[in-house]
Amino acid sequence: MTGWESSAVVKILGYQVLIIVLVAVGFALARDGRWVLSSVLGGVAAFIPNLYFALRIHKSSGQGARQVLNAFYLGESGKLLLTAVSFIIIFQIPNLEIFPLLAGYVAALSVFWFALLMR
Repeated sequence: MTGWESSAVVKILGYQVLIIVLVAVGFALARDGRWVLSSVLGGVAAFIPNLYFALRIHKSSGQGARQVLNAFYLGESGKLLLTAVSFIIIFQIPNLEIFPLLAGYVAALSVFWFALLMR
């Protein structure tokens, strides 16, 4: 084990998945399938770039400061690019609802803020 499996990053990513599921269940109880799909897609648009960033940073562990900094910049650039591409693809899907899409996205991102508060 590398420590990665029990790290705070894995917990945060797990909480992101949990919040995406909870938001989707909430919309399933309150609305229809379009709202559920929209909220899940919004959550995925936040989760996938964060997972990419976490993997990039993890791969640089144990390296020199310059390599870690480069991994951080590349990871953040890739994260922004993945987010943009995710939304471009998502907006090609017909009949999506914007409110649950953004609610799922913001809910997944809010996990970082709650993690900071709980620290």
